[in-house]
Amino acid sequence: MYIGLDLGTSGIKGVLIDDNQRVVAEATAPLTVQRPQAGWSEQDPAAWIAAAEAVLTALGSEDLSGVRGIGLSGQQHGAVTLDAADRVLRPAILWNDTRAHAEAAALDADPRFRAISGNIVFPGFTAPKLVWMARHEPELRAKVDKVLLPKDYLRLWLTGEHVGDMSDSAGTSWLDTGARDWSDALLGATDLGREHMPRLVEGSEASGTLRAELAGRFGLPSGVVVAGGGGDNAASAVGVGVVRAGEAFVSLGTSGVLFAATEGYAPDPATAVHTFCHALPNAWHQMGVILSATDSLNWYAGMVGQGAAALAQELGPLEAPGRPLFLPYLGGERTPLNDAGIRGALLGLEHATDRAAGTRAVLEGVTFALRDCRDALGATGTRLETLLAVGGGTRSDYWLSAIATALDVPVSLPAAGDFGGAFGAARLALMAATGAGTDVLTLPPVAREFTPVAALKDAFDEGHARYRTAQAAIRGL
Repeated sequence: MYIGLDLGTSGIKGVLIDDNQRVVAEATAPLTVQRPQAGWSEQDPAAWIAAAEAVLTALGSEDLSGVRGIGLSGQQHGAVTLDAADRVLRPAILWNDTRAHAEAAALDADPRFRAISGNIVFPGFTAPKLVWMARHEPELRAKVDKVLLPKDYLRLWLTGEHVGDMSDSAGTSWLDTGARDWSDALLGATDLGREHMPRLVEGSEASGTLRAELAGRFGLPSGVVVAGGGGDNAASAVGVGVVRAGEAFVSLGTSGVLFAATEGYAPDPATAVHTFCHALPNAWHQMGVILSATDSLNWYAGMVGQGAAALAQELGPLEAPGRPLFLPYLGGERTPLNDAGIRGALLGLEHATDRAAGTRAVLEGVTFALRDCRDALGATGTRLETLLAVGGGTRSDYWLSAIATALDVPVSLPAAGDFGGAFGAARLALMAATGAGTDVLTLPPVAREFTPVAALKDAFDEGHARYRTAQAAIRGL
């Protein structure tokens, strides 16, 4: 059996699978985010350990004596800073924290960063966070001995080893993404060196073994392999089998992601597309990323005093976009804007605007943001032949139909089951423990398919054009 642990922003999820990749057990533990100032987003890494302990304890209701491997998936870009004794120096600065926007812009102005990392230096990436620390917390920055990503701090607890993987590390702005290795030039530009970085392995390779003390506490055998794992999106792609060129998925979670496996390494930073290593050897992927997907629906639900799921279920068949227009930039935006300062808007309100019209506007706004991502991916030559939908937002048929129509590609909803980051991490654990190849990374069975509504295609094209006009109008306000 194999365990996958996915460290998200709102909680840790663990799954236990057998040799046939059947989910035997699953467990979750919640996490909270601290926002001490506007634009800040932090978590205490000790809370991650406590949550992981709770998840492993819950999974222990099954017999774990046959576990051979553990895989890790995690929220990307977070900065966990450790001193020479591996003590955490400050709360981890998370992926959706925008305090380092000025530092990110300064690094991005250095042409080496885009040329070597293959990506824009976004404010949420890891490197600018360390520059921010040097400017605003110099005494703490001087004590930094190691910088780890969130899931790799869990690995340190599990194995005692400082190790990272290529897919997660590609989101730091320190990795030579084409060479799949740390860049001495980019590290040096932020006053760091290789000695501050973890050792790198591929996601499907062993990174160490579980510490004996933890094995005994949770009822696992000795010698359990801990796989390299991956960033949450790469691990999710492994979970749904999106590992071959032309295969793609759309994730409707807190943030939104349009993820496509690619033929090879073909970056185009100017599009604000993320070009990262995949969690498998000699493989890469591209992503368009929006910062607020279900987060936007949750925000609107709070405004109108109704549950998000209930709002989506109130809607009937797909309609043409109406007058209200929502721009989902509640905390800035990545693809294609790369704008930490832009904020959202709800435009075109009138007497006839009711709760359902507002709900449709929010779902359409996020959909149009994903269409922007599709266009940015297409500009690099990346194609979408199959598109799976994952994440909490997939419970809305209206949303999936809107995405299929706006992106003009059928959207497949996997059959009931967990195919997310935790499942992908468990698959990577299986590969690391057994030496299995990518043939085990099959696509899931499809429960339903949402095809583009041909009669509404022109209306959604027009709606997206209005969205782009509004997007240009609010920038700088």
